[in-house]
Amino acid sequence: MSLFKSRRDSAALNSRLIRRPIRRMAWLFLLPTFAAFCVGFLYPFCKGLFLSFCEFRITSQWKWTGLENYKNAFQDPGYLHAFWFTTLFAVTSLVLINLLAFALAYALTRKFRGANLFRTVFFLPNLIGGIVLGYIWSMIFDGILIRYNTSVMLETKYGFWGLIILVCWQQIGYMMIIYIAGLQAVSEDMLEAARIDGASAWQTLWRVTIPNVMPSITICTFLSLTNGFKLFDQNLALTQGRPFQQLPGGDTIKTTEMLALNIVNAFSSNGGGNRGVGQAKAVIFFVVVAAISIIQLQATRRKEVQQ
Repeated sequence: MSLFKSRRDSAALNSRLIRRPIRRMAWLFLLPTFAAFCVGFLYPFCKGLFLSFCEFRITSQWKWTGLENYKNAFQDPGYLHAFWFTTLFAVTSLVLINLLAFALAYALTRKFRGANLFRTVFFLPNLIGGIVLGYIWSMIFDGILIRYNTSVMLETKYGFWGLIILVCWQQIGYMMIIYIAGLQAVSEDMLEAARIDGASAWQTLWRVTIPNVMPSITICTFLSLTNGFKLFDQNLALTQGRPFQQLPGGDTIKTTEMLALNIVNAFSSNGGGNRGVGQAKAVIFFVVVAAISIIQLQATRRKEVQQ
């Protein structure tokens, strides 16, 4: 017995001696990741934040202008219109994507033949690039609208709903997979207890299923919201921000241009003479999206059921 205890104590001592140097050198294992984070994100972000206060054409030649770029950004009617258009698009796509994705997930978690095939089919559009999807749907929409002598690039309402349909078709399958994972994690005992207590299918869905799927709802609403605000390639390929509209003051805006596309166009406007305005728009864009995302995460996490 004493021999066994001695061996056990010796093994524990050796284990502690091995762990100590590993803990002391743990920062070495984190160093490559931290270096990549600094080079790939932290430095460009800080550099971009600084350049948003400067007038520049290339990053090595800049002139400090203070808040002038931000003033010009908020006075740009095209940027303000893009902000409200993007907000409307993000909210509409958020609601439609999550409602349809949850409905599909709920249906496909019912046991029936071919459910796995349907899951694969619905997920496939997510694997296609946004530019390719934009051009494909552009041909589809224009093939229909040409009968009415119009196009997604000629009328704002068609451009808006065209973008909504495109994004829903692309992202619903991805969100559906997340919802399926959440639905499958709901305890069968809880569902059975609800049925025994006389709860209807609708009551079970609202009182049992949805509260337990809130973590998946949090993830999907976050992804849908941020993707809606960041949308660029689909907007570029489908409408290019068109049609144009002349305002009473004489300014011309693109009525389906979203924030990301507006920022990219700001860098090339006026021959790229002052890209500081575009950089200021990008900083404002980052702050708005980050703030909205944090508020959304906090709001949905409060409703999550503690397991």
